[in-house]
Amino acid sequence: MSNISEAEKADNELIEREFQALLTDYLNSNHRKKVDIIERAFRFAKEAHRGIRRRSGEPYILHPIAVARIVCREIGLGSTSICSALLHDVVEDTEYTVEDIENLFGRKIAMIVAGLTKISGGIFGDQASAQAENFRKLLLTMSEDIRVILIKMADRLHNMRTLGSMTPSKQYKIAGETLYIYAPLAHRLGLFAIKTELEDLSFKYEHPDAYRQITQKIADTEAKRQAIYEDFSAPILKKLHEMGLSFEMKARVKSVYSIWNKMQTKNIPFEEVYDLYAVRIIFDCPKEEDEKKECWNIYSVITDIYKVHPERIRDWVSRPKANGYQALHVTVMGPDGNWIEVQIRSRRMDEIAERGFAAHWKYKVGNSDEESELDIWLKTIKEILENPEPNALDFLDTIKLNLFASEIFVFTPKGELKTLPKDATALDFAFTLHSDMGYHCIAAKVNHRLVPISQKLQSGDQVEILTSKSQSPKPEWINFITTAKAKTRLMAALRKDRKQVIVKGEEIYNRFLKENNFEDNIRNIDKLLNHYKIDKKEELFYRLGADEISLNDSTKKLFKEKGQNVFMKYLRIPFVGNSNNKPSAQQLQEVTNNEPTNKIDRKATYILKDDGSTKNYTIATCCNPIPGDDVLGYVNENENVIVHKRSCPVAMRLKSSFGSRLVSTQWDDNIIDSFPATIEITGIDQVGVLNQITRIISNDLAVNIRNLNIETNDGLFKGTISVLVHNIKDVERMCDNIKKIKEVKSATRIMS
Repeated sequence: MSNISEAEKADNELIEREFQALLTDYLNSNHRKKVDIIERAFRFAKEAHRGIRRRSGEPYILHPIAVARIVCREIGLGSTSICSALLHDVVEDTEYTVEDIENLFGRKIAMIVAGLTKISGGIFGDQASAQAENFRKLLLTMSEDIRVILIKMADRLHNMRTLGSMTPSKQYKIAGETLYIYAPLAHRLGLFAIKTELEDLSFKYEHPDAYRQITQKIADTEAKRQAIYEDFSAPILKKLHEMGLSFEMKARVKSVYSIWNKMQTKNIPFEEVYDLYAVRIIFDCPKEEDEKKECWNIYSVITDIYKVHPERIRDWVSRPKANGYQALHVTVMGPDGNWIEVQIRSRRMDEIAERGFAAHWKYKVGNSDEESELDIWLKTIKEILENPEPNALDFLDTIKLNLFASEIFVFTPKGELKTLPKDATALDFAFTLHSDMGYHCIAAKVNHRLVPISQKLQSGDQVEILTSKSQSPKPEWINFITTAKAKTRLMAALRKDRKQVIVKGEEIYNRFLKENNFEDNIRNIDKLLNHYKIDKKEELFYRLGADEISLNDSTKKLFKEKGQNVFMKYLRIPFVGNSNNKPSAQQLQEVTNNEPTNKIDRKATYILKDDGSTKNYTIATCCNPIPGDDVLGYVNENENVIVHKRSCPVAMRLKSSFGSRLVSTQWDDNIIDSFPATIEITGIDQVGVLNQITRIISNDLAVNIRNLNIETNDGLFKGTISVLVHNIKDVERMCDNIKKIKEVKSATRIMS
């Protein structure tokens, strides 16, 4: 008995210690001090969660305390949000109701807790429709009270910090979901520090080896970087001190995830990421109206010392980003011959940049542009929710369109300023002004010059929209719209038009049956679907209504035939990532048997095996992983494992949407099969270079070349070589050997 009480005593001491740390954080903030209600919320939550433990083994109450600390210290919210964070799991996990919370703590806290309870269990459940529904709830609640999403962010951040205690398949699901939705949401709300940590933590669990390597390389190059920074900063520090400015200057290294992202998108090694760090100057300015002038004074000092990159000046002081971010960015040539970005901010701007809108409210007096930008965004979210996409993944993608977009600023003919995402077109602008203008848009005048509706707009353009009553929405418009609002409105209009065409097609079909005395049954529909290689009945009726196909004598013959061809049946079954039309023997076997194989244990790590005659997995053709790549398995309806790279865009959507179908996978050491890989090579074009490259691949490394494509231009060459390899080590060895050729400047594997 004494052991139990000792353990309980230790738990209670730990809980009290963490709660006191929360109170200390709160008392150090500049909010009105309402310690009493926080104490009551803590005691209530502690009692409600008594005896419950997290998967890691620690008392459950430590999680709400940790979330409350993030809400207070890292987001900067006050007592209402801290209480809501402490109580956020009470209604979901215990017998207490929202009414109980309202009676004890008031309506405001109860409403936030109710909002958090609605969207519990992550954005996504097991069914795609349920996931989209949960996400709609999240956004609806968020548009009612922004604190709901801010506390949800803190909850997700703490879950990511403690993800180590979960099974690998759960880790991939949660990390994928975080990267797909929560990190962009954090970005959109201006929570830069949280967005960066969420990205890094997701990356750490998805690509542990790459994370370790990059972290190690950052540590190894620290001394060299510090020396360059001291060289660079010395003359600037001297000048700013002479001006009598109160400031701090520091070098900030890029996040591990953003370094890896740059390596992937540009196909370069770590050593070639030259903008590893940015320099930040944060100055104290007692008057907000003097901040802009001070930013440009500091800019003048820097550009007097170093040469400026003319195309990389970003003035977010005069016109802040939609998420409230303000700063003046300038890129200059450093003493080591590399470009260095300098970010100039006031103390107020810095706090908003790190903490987002929560910090912005702290400085807010009256009404200002930044919050109205947030209101505009929340209004857009509401509009999307009013016309939801039937397909859950399309719905999420539509939302994402508005999350990560960089902004441009354009003017109406009357000089009114409008904010649009980068790469927005004239048609996007038309929909921004009014839906009817979008539906009837025929062209635009940009800076008084006539342009098509697909024209991409630039910051500073003045745009006039030209309309015609005879114009109607076209399906091809979807190819050149970028804003969520335009996409939602267009899809809603097209769906409405499409319904009318489907009704017309169904009438044509029914008339044909009646005139020729055919039965109206599923068998006849199936015959037509097989004949025209169409998946769904609605699509068949649409094509009939749009006069794309017709019913004639050959249709009559088709209806009189008996039986169904197995191959045709195959054609209507979608296989993940299968881009060609030839079914494999294994897939045909699945169709004819229609018997699911043994159920795969989702919690255990699935070993990918291939003994030359049989293999227990299918390679996804969207990303073509090879042994050694970080991969995960997606279990389809027939319990077959389809292997994707963890960084594959399709896998990203699967992680976000079908978490229950994911399985942690590991390559067997004895896989016999060969896998396709593509290597991109660049270098100086000289006689015999191609000969040397092919000799190294075919003779020295005994690798089969499948395809070779080389282009030369002004004495340089660039090409791709497709080869068959056994694992990632083959590719690395090949790239290393090719790079030994003097004329070759780079050799890297690219995603085929």
